Amino acid sequence: MAGSESHYTLARPAFDRPARVLIVVAPYYRDIADMLLAGARVELDAAGVAHETVEVPGAFEIPPAIATAHRLANYDGFVALGCVIRGETTHYDTVCNDSSRALMLLGLEGAAIGNGILTVENRAQAEARADPVRMNKGAGAAAAALHLIALARRWTRPGTPAPVRDSILIAESDDSEKGTA
Repeated sequence: MAGSESHYTLARPAFDRPARVLIVVAPYYRDIADMLLAGARVELDAAGVAHETVEVPGAFEIPPAIATAHRLANYDGFVALGCVIRGETTHYDTVCNDSSRALMLLGLEGAAIGNGILTVENRAQAEARADPVRMNKGAGAAAAALHLIALARRWTRPGTPAPVRDSILIAESDDSEKGTA
């Protein structure tokens, strides 16, 4: 994709009730992560969406963190931010493919995720894509999450309660009353 190409951008969705987003960022390349994070936060703030940020060691850990939060917490959506720069080994391909695939599978399970994990050949490409003044991919990932949240809300049947993910019941047992659970 050439930097001079223009593309269509959807209008920012509006929400009739508060939304809450978790940003999961891998600061392996701290300066790149900070630019992505700045762009994402500006986009979420402009939409009036509450957000929290957590850090994980690398891009490979982003999907498990989102999966855990999707299962255990009460977020409407997620923004995945990080950067993988091609190196001399096939580790790049593994991290790029598996993190992307895992985010897609989570999305197909109903998690509203904006994928802002940059997969680039070199640092210059990463800097251009992360920079909020240039390509602003952090804001793009946040916007994607917002649009998916809006669609989920649009398609929720009237009277259907929002899923509650603050606890998981693994199994019921009378043993818990006996102190042997």
